[in-house]
Amino acid sequence: MLLEQVVGIPPKLIGEKRMSFRGLDWQAFKQIHSLVAHHTHSRFSYDNGVLEITMPLESHERSARLIERFIIILVTEMGMMIKTMGSTTLDREDLLKSAEPDDAYYIQNYERVADRTVDLNVDPAPDLVVEVDITHTDLNKNILYAAIGVSEFWRFNGRVWTILKLVDNAYVECDRSPTFPTIEKAKLYEFLEAAFRNEVTAEINLRQWVRQQVNL
Repeated sequence: MLLEQVVGIPPKLIGEKRMSFRGLDWQAFKQIHSLVAHHTHSRFSYDNGVLEITMPLESHERSARLIERFIIILVTEMGMMIKTMGSTTLDREDLLKSAEPDDAYYIQNYERVADRTVDLNVDPAPDLVVEVDITHTDLNKNILYAAIGVSEFWRFNGRVWTILKLVDNAYVECDRSPTFPTIEKAKLYEFLEAAFRNEVTAEINLRQWVRQQVNL
């Protein structure tokens, strides 16, 4: 199912502006990041010499925030625990990889990191990462997040939601989220369709539906 068919989104969306730089070593990347990051809302991703700076636009941010709300509702109503990392920089200098996702969460590994600052040199990567990429990205984010060790990766291109599970250091596509295996994929499309029209009503309806499922 294509989201444009669900909510009438035009076939060509522009969700981000991007700039890419190649041939940068880790030190050069970190220097650019330190000079620019505090003066912009842009997000930085780096993979083995390639730096991509993403400037989200409205369609990107709205989709990302609604997907985040979807996740928080599920976690809350299903009685789970969560540590929300947002776009925290996920640095792995040893792998020459760094990412600032739209959203990242600890759910299965919540207890391991709940009460302290995460250090990816000793702590596991976030259990779930969400990226909205409506316009083309020069980075292979599947390889990037798989290398960092993110066990579940959601990708949304403005139309299609892809669920990826880490298996043997590579992602395989799934029909349902390993974190929320009782929730059909169509439920996110349904929530987004409703939320693009009325966010409050969509949240109320989703909460009621999840409560009914939990009490079955």
